[in-house]
Amino acid sequence: MFSLFLVTPLKLMLLGLVAIIGITIVRYSWVAFAGEADRGRFLRALMMTISAVVLVIISNQLLLFWTAWVSVSLCLHRLILFYPLRPRAQLAAHKKFLLARFSELLLAAAFITLYSEFHTANIHDLMLQVAQAHGGPQLTLAAVLLALVALIKCAQLPMHGWLIQVVEAPTPVSALLHAGIVNLGGILLLFFAPVLAASATASWLLVVLAGVSSTIAGLVSTTRISVKVKLAWSTSSQMGLMLVEIALGLYEMALLHLFAHSFYKSYSFLNSGSTVNHYLAAKLAGEIKPKVRHWSLALTLSALLLLVAQWQFAVMTSMAATVLVWFALSALLVPSVTRWDSGSLPRIIITLLFASALLTLYTTAKHHLAALMGVDAPLNPYADGFVALLFFSLFALSVALQYWPHVHWVKRLFIWLNAGAYLDEWATRLTLKLWPSTSLLQLQHAQWHINAEAKQ
Repeated sequence: MFSLFLVTPLKLMLLGLVAIIGITIVRYSWVAFAGEADRGRFLRALMMTISAVVLVIISNQLLLFWTAWVSVSLCLHRLILFYPLRPRAQLAAHKKFLLARFSELLLAAAFITLYSEFHTANIHDLMLQVAQAHGGPQLTLAAVLLALVALIKCAQLPMHGWLIQVVEAPTPVSALLHAGIVNLGGILLLFFAPVLAASATASWLLVVLAGVSSTIAGLVSTTRISVKVKLAWSTSSQMGLMLVEIALGLYEMALLHLFAHSFYKSYSFLNSGSTVNHYLAAKLAGEIKPKVRHWSLALTLSALLLLVAQWQFAVMTSMAATVLVWFALSALLVPSVTRWDSGSLPRIIITLLFASALLTLYTTAKHHLAALMGVDAPLNPYADGFVALLFFSLFALSVALQYWPHVHWVKRLFIWLNAGAYLDEWATRLTLKLWPSTSLLQLQHAQWHINAEAKQ
């Protein structure tokens, strides 16, 4: 009985995350659906989904893990279709359903491959054997299949459309999905990290596909106006970044990213109704748009901060991670150097102190999480350099979109990004051609009749 479940320090942390976010979303839903006749139905589906996620985390048997994984998707399907008469919700649910079934088949194939190679269904024992193995075609196949499952679960391009359209579902569903369920792809790879570390092919597959997806999705999010849609594109980008970190062997950074993203996205979606008030408050406060020279100063200050930290503590071992933290610190510093007045110097000093505290917190958390993971993978310098180049490209193109929108190639890039790179349209047409949705067609037909009668 005890072999069916396993609770490690890592899993205990993840369970704490699920508990905090789950309780917050359930409490929000209880208030938000007050007076709704179907509040009980929604809360039951919500609790079933959260319970299935908990079962995924504590599972220690391949079959039980797979069953819980499928259960999460089926329970989420009910939540997405809570308002079944919304065509976009129907379309999102249809695409999500098909992708989920495909990924579950891939996951089953990966588990069967691992079982046939190591002759055990106990996940803990399996990982111990994998860590002592010397690779091979079976292990490479299992790693590639797990990487594909994670790419689908984390809504990487071009399989991202359902995540964008799921904003038609109630706000608590979006919060649960973006703050928790979409992270399961990363959690899967963290649990099976020795398998991924044993295959350079699977790691490169993740680095290239998730890296390019993260870059494009991050740029597309800058072109969006709708708060929820912008957050959805941001989630796709952040999940790609997390997968890249795992592929590079930066497990502690990916775990820290997972926690930060979960808390941020749950807050952002549940607080999305106040965005207009925040926007108006910023306008009334006289918000100033930073110029290129302000960014240059912020980049210089953050680079100096990183150099001091590296000199004293040698905190950075990856070029990609260094570039990522550099840009993050620069984004934190740029508001303090944008407005020059009598309070500029104290404001810059306070921001630098805050940035130093965050860098110290990052270093400490990284050290402890590395010990918690207990898995060490060698860093591929070529993959690391490729990811760093992607980060530079993302930053440079973001600056170009913001400051030189009238340049011809920037205009064309904006149009392409504003259309979501046209990827979802192609994916939707292909999906509906291969497997049409009867309920969606009936709903569209009924709405067409209603609109025709209204015109008459």
